[in-house]
Amino acid sequence: MTRLPNNDPSNQIATTGVPIQAADDLTAVIYARTSSPGQQEGYSIDEQVRQCWQRCSSLGWTVSHIFRDEAVSGSDTDREMFQKMLSRAEAGWFDVIVVWKLDRFSRSLMHAVQLEQELRSWDVGLHSVTEHIDTTTPTGRFNFRNISSASELERDLIKQRTQMGMIGLAANHQWPNDNPPLGYRKCEDATLEIIPAEADLVRTIFDRYLRLRSMPDVATELEAESHPECRQLEWTPHRVGKILKNEIYIGEYTVADVDEYVEEYQIVEKRRFETVTQVRNRFQRARKSVRSEMPRNRKERRVQNVTNQYSEFLETQ
Repeated sequence: MTRLPNNDPSNQIATTGVPIQAADDLTAVIYARTSSPGQQEGYSIDEQVRQCWQRCSSLGWTVSHIFRDEAVSGSDTDREMFQKMLSRAEAGWFDVIVVWKLDRFSRSLMHAVQLEQELRSWDVGLHSVTEHIDTTTPTGRFNFRNISSASELERDLIKQRTQMGMIGLAANHQWPNDNPPLGYRKCEDATLEIIPAEADLVRTIFDRYLRLRSMPDVATELEAESHPECRQLEWTPHRVGKILKNEIYIGEYTVADVDEYVEEYQIVEKRRFETVTQVRNRFQRARKSVRSEMPRNRKERRVQNVTNQYSEFLETQ
């Protein structure tokens, strides 16, 4: 955080102290951020500050502090100087935050809208130099409300596209992400194809669990072995458990609202899968009377996880 003298915006030595009192209408602070140390000049910290300072001067605003986060991602809301600035905003140190561009303030439009609502509750405005955003004026607040509405529309459209896309994928038995379970590869048409060597390993895991009746013991044995023809994975009890519970291995394909048997996806015999399930649940039956009911069943959790992964994929397109 930089406390500025009255007449030298180029002095960037960070200090702390009592903010300069506003001589004009509003007291402003400048927030500048870069994502990497070597960003181009047009996006550098100093250039952002220079343009913000010029805007404040043209509006007759007094700049009291500069908050700078260097080489920090905008998706990181725990940015040190950003959090200090919000604390000062809540304490009433200034009237408006000035940024060169909104993405310096927040990478996500939806997050920026949420932050602006919080700033408004503290009577602090937000001003962007390169965009028509200035919530200190009625017109600026109107523009930002339009941005907020667009953000809400975008969120709803993403949700709708996700649901439609998932239904379309499921209708063709396609896999919704780039990480198929052990035993499969994702083909160009997004369907799954069994990898023989990995399928053998999956069957070995089911057989070994029936022999050892312990996920930690199975994981220990797998860690001590070498399977060069298979994906290199870190074997833990949790990973073993996920394999033993995954119904895709008996051909049960469940995505969105589609729940179908796909013969070409089956790796493990259904009887063997059911036997493993009985062994896994042998202690649960004894404790059933004292255990609380799960808030969601396993299948619903899996569908939600896949939906979230597909939503993240759409946002990157």
